[in-house]
Order: sequence, then structure tokens, then C-alpha cells
Amino acid sequence: MAKLYFYYSTMNAGKTTKLLQSNFNYKERGMNTLLYTSVHDNRYGKAKIASRIGISENANTFDEYTNIYDDIKSALEKLTLHCVLIDEAQFLSKQQVKQLCGIVDDFNIPVLTYGLRTDFLGEPFEGSMYLLLWADELVEVKTVCFCGRKATMNAKVINGVVIRSGKQIDIGGNDKYTSLCRKHYKIGKLR
Repeated sequence: MAKLYFYYSTMNAGKTTKLLQSNFNYKERGMNTLLYTSVHDNRYGKAKIASRIGISENANTFDEYTNIYDDIKSALEKLTLHCVLIDEAQFLSKQQVKQLCGIVDDFNIPVLTYGLRTDFLGEPFEGSMYLLLWADELVEVKTVCFCGRKATMNAKVINGVVIRSGKQIDIGGNDKYTSLCRKHYKIGKLR
């Protein structure tokens, strides 16, 4: 029985590396996968999923208008599909998470999603919120704060200062975000 999985964490915990490893495992066994990433994240090029450790794969992109269910239904007319993997899942809409549930339920294809649980203000992303509510399996990918505690917060940092306002979607990596425990996030301590 296929399931909808949500692998979630803070920034820089290795979610994308895990996605690419899962994809490799399927392909190594001769199985077909489809990869998706958000159009918002083009740090490594358009339609590319890339890990900080240097591995990458080409991917389909989604925006707020993409019907992933219809994409998969069309793909199934051409090939047998064994898994769908989605990076930057926090950018999915509520409707798209429903579509992923449909892919699992109607086509019996596992869907593995990877994304942030919250934004830099500690607020949920729409996609993450509905994945946390509807996914069959929730898997936390853990990383640590500089103090050694589990990091649970994404801090946006500009000129050494934790930023407490701004638009929710502001793409960046280590240049703009760091993962902190709740205590150090709250007081804005970075080291």
C-alpha cells in the first residue's frame, strides 16, 4: 500500500540529500521516478534539485497553478511510475497536497515530500501545514543549533541580526538562513 510521506525539518538538515538518495535507490533498482521542485527555488538553476554536498538531478517544477495529479495521470500513460519525490514541499498549496493524496490513493504510487515545517517567523507554510495534517508518515530530519540542542527554528539573518519581519517566501541558503534552537531563536543569538 502506497503512502504520502512528509520529511520535514529546519534549513540545512539534509532533506534534499535524502530526497536524492531515495531517488538514486529507486533508479538503481530499475524503477521510474518523477521529481518536482518549486519554481521559487532556482538557486542552482531552473528545474534542478541540488544538495549542498554537490549532488543534483533535473526535475519538473511546480507553481501555484500546477496540477500535479493531472501530470502524474498523463505520465502513467507513457510509463510505469514507482515513486514521486517533491522537494521544497512547503510551497505546495492545500489543493496540491490533496492532489498528492489522490496520487497515493488512486494510483497506489508512494509520494515522498521534503520541506520546511515553518518559515523564519515560526509560522507554518500552507503546504507544510496540510502535509503535517494529511500525510500517512511524518519523518523529522534533525539538525542542531550551534549550542548542540535540536534546531527547530529557521532564523533569517542579515548583517548578523535575526530578522523578525518580511515576506514569507525569500529564497536563500546559508547566506541568509541558519537553524537555531527555540531559545536562541527567541533571543536572536547566533553564536
